[in-house]
Amino acid sequence: MRVVDAHAHIFDVVAGIGACGELRAIGNGRVRWANGDEMDMIPQGMGEDRFTADTLAKLLKENGVEKAVLLQGGLYGFQNDATQAAAQAYPDLFVASGTFDPFCLKSAELADRLIHKQKISILKFELSSGVGLMSIHPKFDVDGDELADTISMLEQVNGTLVLDIGCYGSPSYQPEAVARISMRHPGLRIVVCHLMAPGPKDGEHLRQSLECLKRPNVWFDLSAIPWNIFPEQYPYPTGQGFIRMAKEIVGSEKLLWGSDSPCVLTRDTYPRLMDYFAGAGIFTSSELDQVMFQNAVTAYHLSVG
Repeated sequence: MRVVDAHAHIFDVVAGIGACGELRAIGNGRVRWANGDEMDMIPQGMGEDRFTADTLAKLLKENGVEKAVLLQGGLYGFQNDATQAAAQAYPDLFVASGTFDPFCLKSAELADRLIHKQKISILKFELSSGVGLMSIHPKFDVDGDELADTISMLEQVNGTLVLDIGCYGSPSYQPEAVARISMRHPGLRIVVCHLMAPGPKDGEHLRQSLECLKRPNVWFDLSAIPWNIFPEQYPYPTGQGFIRMAKEIVGSEKLLWGSDSPCVLTRDTYPRLMDYFAGAGIFTSSELDQVMFQNAVTAYHLSVG
């Protein structure tokens, strides 16, 4: 079976920022927020204070993954230079995304540079109130003025917009706004991260949101589902149930697997994050090929052999 990791990260320095202030590496794979909270970020043996392209490339090859989309977010900090350098060093393996803070006074210049000068056709905006834009800025409408010009610019180059809208109950959780973007921009591909990050008791809210976002140009990545139902353990039956629900509502052709490496690897292994739902009878063999490979090719317009 061919595999694309549709949601992975690399970083050459921890530069995160969020509701708890700045996030910085303290060694041994751990990080500390400005409020003093600490957490594991890098699995043992994969780096002390950074997660490099070389480390991820080795991990992917060991697990038979032929391509990965390098996304960005507030937890690691913006990594435009690092992700582009990784894609240049491994052109057949990595695809770079870009990001920026749309509240910057020169945000239009930043968008233009990424899209037109650096030819980045994938932009990710983490909106969550934990480590996303709404953790450092007041609540705003996802389909409002802040992102409108960038979204139009991205549609013009046949690009993909990636949105992390956080979890149900947070100010960033705006599936209706994402649906409106999809209707206004039918030529734009949209990927919503983490299957909208359902917690253990969020099944009905997930169902309603999936129904809302059942759109021809919207996909959902399945990364970090085990993380969001912690402390449930492998094989994550609640997570399997959420994936089964998503298949029933939007179809297997709208789901993309991603690992969300490296942080989630501090709780489980890469192979188990690949297979926890594969043997659960959720997908047929051909549907699993869609989820693990073909849907990512379509949603991200990837070049594969």
